[in-house]
Amino acid sequence: MSAAIPVTDPLPVSELLAQLCKASGEPLRVEILRVLRSDSFSVQELCRIFDVKQSAMSHHLKVLANARLVITRREGNTLFYRRRLWPHDHALVALQQALLAAIDQCPLGQAQRHGIEAIEQQRTASSNAFFIDNAGRLREQQDLIAGFEQYADSVAAMLAGIALPAHSLAIEIGPGEGLFLPLLARRFEQVMAFDTSSAMLLQCERLLRNNRLANVRLFLGDSKVACRQQLAADCIVINMVLHHVATPAELFNDAARLLKPGGALLITDLCHHDQSWARDACGDVWLGFEPEDFSLWAQHAGLLEGQASFLAQRNGFRIQIRHFYQPEDN
Repeated sequence: MSAAIPVTDPLPVSELLAQLCKASGEPLRVEILRVLRSDSFSVQELCRIFDVKQSAMSHHLKVLANARLVITRREGNTLFYRRRLWPHDHALVALQQALLAAIDQCPLGQAQRHGIEAIEQQRTASSNAFFIDNAGRLREQQDLIAGFEQYADSVAAMLAGIALPAHSLAIEIGPGEGLFLPLLARRFEQVMAFDTSSAMLLQCERLLRNNRLANVRLFLGDSKVACRQQLAADCIVINMVLHHVATPAELFNDAARLLKPGGALLITDLCHHDQSWARDACGDVWLGFEPEDFSLWAQHAGLLEGQASFLAQRNGFRIQIRHFYQPEDN
């Protein structure tokens, strides 16, 4: 995850340049920036990944923060660190982008990969446990934040206004109870839905039977399972799923693999908020996302940015509905 640096940064360019050189002059700090390429981690998680004491890790993060290379984001009582983007008109933005591009070419060490995988598995297990325990009252829980009815029409309207290569195949990742599947079934010849919760898939099956939807197939698994089937989709829909996912950026990468040239990715999710009770009440891993998070992950995945819509809720939450698409020449 990344956030833009304020345009009016009080640090003089010469001092920022010195801080930038200092921050990038230590191998561990370079590796930290590499790990933060598409995800955010707490101090404790970074200590686990690098097997470093918290005092030492905090020191390195402070150096990176002084160089405006990382920024913090509060998730409940925990601070998560992520990369910090600079505006396009910053005097040193070309240097910062070149530095990060070079860092991204560095391979992750085996120990770091294993550490990241362990943290991702822990996040996923926590999210899956919530859905197992709350399958029967998921809609009630979700209505505390943003019920399906509050965004479904807007997603449907955006989908209707998007030019697609065809209407052969649509994929929904994380359909939940399956409430969006009837609309997809009417617009596409075939619909495939992937969910990691067998309890949710059972509810989808009931909905399909009740609506007599014969062109929808359900699969137990995530977007990786879809990728292994080497599908070519005209459209992928992901509604209110990313804040439950351990590594949201990976869904953008998987969508890019699954989409036909010109194919559309529609994502609906929460904007970043500070209501930490949502973790326990709704099984959230992340407290929403900044719009630039989605833009950056899409860019890294090779997707182009299309339409965007933002819906304010009476309870203080905001929903973002975003459209990205595969370039025609891919």
